[in-house]
Amino acid sequence: MPEQTWNPKNYDQNARFVTDLGAGVVELLAPHPGERILDLGCGDGVLTQKLVEFGCRVVGVDLSPDFIVAARSLGLDVRPMDGQALTFNGEFDAVFSNAALHWMKDLEAVIDGVWRALKPGGRFVAEMGGKGNIEKIEKAARRALRKRGLDKKVPEPNVYPSPGEYRALLEKRGFEVRSIELFPRPTPLPKDIKAWLKTFRKGHLEAIPESDREHFLEEIQEEVRPFLCGEGGRWSADYVRLRFAAFKP
Repeated sequence: MPEQTWNPKNYDQNARFVTDLGAGVVELLAPHPGERILDLGCGDGVLTQKLVEFGCRVVGVDLSPDFIVAARSLGLDVRPMDGQALTFNGEFDAVFSNAALHWMKDLEAVIDGVWRALKPGGRFVAEMGGKGNIEKIEKAARRALRKRGLDKKVPEPNVYPSPGEYRALLEKRGFEVRSIELFPRPTPLPKDIKAWLKTFRKGHLEAIPESDREHFLEEIQEEVRPFLCGEGGRWSADYVRLRFAAFKP
């Protein structure tokens, strides 16, 4: 089935909140001038640029060719690479990631690659979707797919671990977990749920006949309307985030 793809212009219009809300995890990273940092799943490079402005030497990696072009247009060192198959070896003071790890479903492969990429004493600081993330949207989308006989044909694009699950994987690899927390973060959206789905669930939409896509989107939106549409018709997404800091001894 089609996989998620990214359009930088669409992302900027419908998902800029992702980088705007990244300040908390940047604060946890506490970057220092001169540090060499890997931004894992750097997207269009907007948050990567902020790390550069701290005086860090930053390398970004992403799988999206369009995001790589957008990030390089900012003058950033960004390379095409699968986060589940990192090829770095002992060269970074820190690995940073914001809102990207939940797209990399082989969690252990990611953690192994991060471990190899870090110098001894290096840190892995990230925020991702955690257990319960966008639960209402996901349930409505699965029901709409099931109704069309597509539930088994369209896999979930993300994985949302609990703090206990992720801590266990980090510690299994040898990381020392300094902090890990799961917290709800209802997130205002610039448009509606249909625009969110068009940005973050392209694989779902491409599995739906074009003649049925608008009805599919409307069906999901109306199911979640009582929960995610507030006063004045303002929409939000039921985000739950997992944020952690771990160190390589």
